[in-house]
Amino acid sequence: MSSKKKWAAVTALIAAILIYLITGKLDLSHVLGQLQTGTGSVKQQQGNADYTLQFPLDRYPETGAHIREAIAAGKSSICTIDRSGAEENRKASLKGIPTRKGYDRDEWPMAMCQEGGTGADIKYVTPADNRGAGSWISNQLDNYPDGTRVLIEVK
Repeated sequence: MSSKKKWAAVTALIAAILIYLITGKLDLSHVLGQLQTGTGSVKQQQGNADYTLQFPLDRYPETGAHIREAIAAGKSSICTIDRSGAEENRKASLKGIPTRKGYDRDEWPMAMCQEGGTGADIKYVTPADNRGAGSWISNQLDNYPDGTRVLIEVK
């Protein structure tokens, strides 16, 4: 293992211990998954979030731009994971927003977030960008339990 990888492993372990000490939650499987795949970002926040996830604007430019615009307009940059509320939130956020041929209706905050639902910002984006972004975020958050607060930063 290179010294750079060792340093990353030590840093991630220290972060996991700090998270446990502060929140009482320990999710080493997520930390180890991040180390193995080199994806996402695992770091403790000093405010309202448990973790930060850096969303790749270069991979999903339409969705990334929408996230930035929605946050600049006052929507939450924090996603409190609530998978069981996703269907209800999606219905509420998309109510009255007509479909458009060739486009998806992208929601921010996402339906899987407690902050989503009624009042979410909706933008029409191409299906490939929207669905790719949704899959990417879902995979990044897969090991986080419901109730985890994740700060989403578009980079």
